[in-house]
Amino acid sequence: MAEKSTVQKPALGEWGVNLSSMDTSVKPGDDFYSYVNGHWLAQAKIPADRTSTGAFQDLQILSEKRMITLVKALQKKPYTKLSVEEKKLQHFFDDFVDLAAIDNKGLKPVEKDLHWLLSLKTHSDIATAMGTPGRSTDSLFSTYIDADAKNSNAYVMNVSQNGLGMPDRDYYLRDDKNLAAVRKSYQKHLNAMLELVGEKNAAVRAKAIFDLETQIAKVSWPAAERREADKTYNPMNFVQLEKYAPGFPWATFFEAQGLKAQAKKGDRLVIVNEKSAFPALAKIFKDTSPSVWRDWLIVHYLESMSSYLPKRYDDATFDFYGKVLGGQEQQLDRTTRGVYQLNRRLGHPFAKLYVARYFPPASKSKAEAIIANLLKAYDTDIQQIPWMTEETRKKALDKLHAFTPHIGYPDRWRDYSGLKIVKDDLVGNVHRSDIFEWQYQLNRIDQPTDRNEWMMTPSTVNAYYTQSFNAIFFPAAILQAPFFDPNAYDAVNYGGIGAVIGHEISHGFDDQGSKYDGAGLLKSWWTDKDRKAFEQRTNALVTQYNSYEALPGMSVNGQLTLGENIGDLSGVAIALKAYHLSHQGKQEIKLNGFSGDQRFFLSWGQVWQSLYRESEIRKRILSDPHSPARFRVNGIVRNIDEWYTAFDVKPDSKEYVAIKDRVKLW
Repeated sequence: MAEKSTVQKPALGEWGVNLSSMDTSVKPGDDFYSYVNGHWLAQAKIPADRTSTGAFQDLQILSEKRMITLVKALQKKPYTKLSVEEKKLQHFFDDFVDLAAIDNKGLKPVEKDLHWLLSLKTHSDIATAMGTPGRSTDSLFSTYIDADAKNSNAYVMNVSQNGLGMPDRDYYLRDDKNLAAVRKSYQKHLNAMLELVGEKNAAVRAKAIFDLETQIAKVSWPAAERREADKTYNPMNFVQLEKYAPGFPWATFFEAQGLKAQAKKGDRLVIVNEKSAFPALAKIFKDTSPSVWRDWLIVHYLESMSSYLPKRYDDATFDFYGKVLGGQEQQLDRTTRGVYQLNRRLGHPFAKLYVARYFPPASKSKAEAIIANLLKAYDTDIQQIPWMTEETRKKALDKLHAFTPHIGYPDRWRDYSGLKIVKDDLVGNVHRSDIFEWQYQLNRIDQPTDRNEWMMTPSTVNAYYTQSFNAIFFPAAILQAPFFDPNAYDAVNYGGIGAVIGHEISHGFDDQGSKYDGAGLLKSWWTDKDRKAFEQRTNALVTQYNSYEALPGMSVNGQLTLGENIGDLSGVAIALKAYHLSHQGKQEIKLNGFSGDQRFFLSWGQVWQSLYRESEIRKRILSDPHSPARFRVNGIVRNIDEWYTAFDVKPDSKEYVAIKDRVKLW
């Protein structure tokens, strides 16, 4: 197979990597990330309305521009020529960007909701408000409907800890001067939100809300622990949950959501996630005055609705969540925010337009070919893993062979005919959208699962794996340079989208995905010996990542990021094998002095080209299961033997890891 399959010029450089981004004064073995991206990093500037810049953000901006183009095309089209779905898209967008109309209406569109919230007097009233869909209220417990981890053919309600206004419990509890400053800013924000609606004694009431959330934080599970699939699977019926976590009106809460205690085949079960936290959270609910809960609901209602309210509410929410937590200097422009609203609330009708215009069949077919090669490489690799017994190996291969890939967009679009969008009723459209989405989820709880359903829209720059369906999904928007370019050389595509595909496949075999079998069931299929051998290796990876300092005094959480780090390490290793398999062992030509393997690793370094604001890094370290970009590159290549050979990395190099200490998984 010839390495390049086309004579058209790639989007980046002569063969798919932008060599001008490199800093060749840096030795690859000392800091590979800076070697690949150093010149770019020295010149990069984060736009005022962004928390970061780089490869991912560039693709996101491209996707935004494309969505805006689609909206402008609708606006130019005669209204009588628009389809029913296109009219819904246009009405929602036009109302969202009409700031003059929003400001002129003031709080009138939400007066009914605010009066309702102010009228809440009892704990039962509060629980009803927390459970009511379509009113944009928050809740101490969040609920979502998903495939049952132990019966992937059925949907089940999951109940999880919630209640925090900041991203993670550490924002309330960690002894850190920067976080202490964030806490002060948050209290000011709570005060400002209460003052905006004319509430008296706002400072005292804001402090009560903050103290309440601090109590919640103290009993909440850490983010790393919430990843544990077996620990977060705790089925209970309504009576059992009420006995286990008394103090919270569970029946009232579920009734407000439309969930009945009886299912078709007996008692309705819900899956309690952070089980040991629930009694303490329920006690906090009972011991806290309804008046404090009422203020808590009002503040978080205003935050969730701020984008649809006059500018002062929108600005007050952005001042904390955008400026303080993310470091943004200004908001995204209203047009860009508007297309994100369409992507969120009318995802499939909007996606149809996106796919028709921006995702050619040729891209899909080439991506499918790369996936096929990745699966072949995994098959070969699993058969040769030295630490795995034959009993586990067979089941691992069975799981691999059951993988289902999805490329670009859904095979079947959802029906949005039941969603009523009315011109000049933005808040009403938002509420109806929330109810429509919840009802869609609720209606299928006793129905067979849809194993082909997408959780992302085609315009999303991302990819994911679903454990219960053993399936991988790659939206159209990520199938572009630098991740994927039909005109780039093979090594570049395998180092980019190939490694991303390998990453997602690896989630089926990471520390949590490996607890699910090929049918998507949460059950043990490993021998004790194999599980122990695997955990010895993953523990070594945790130790490596714990040593990486992202900010002064703040290191990566190796346990929180373990699944994603496994995905990166396995994905790169398998993508490299797939690249070699695709060439059937033939020696590839050098380009600009770089061999095929070197181009592969340069591509991996290029896709994580990123620069973040400090506050954004802090937020990610505390709450994001992904490691910062630099460590997604350096932390991975230093464990791969071929990288040492490709760049002649010696023991005196800063990133050198002795062969016996390199982590090798799949």
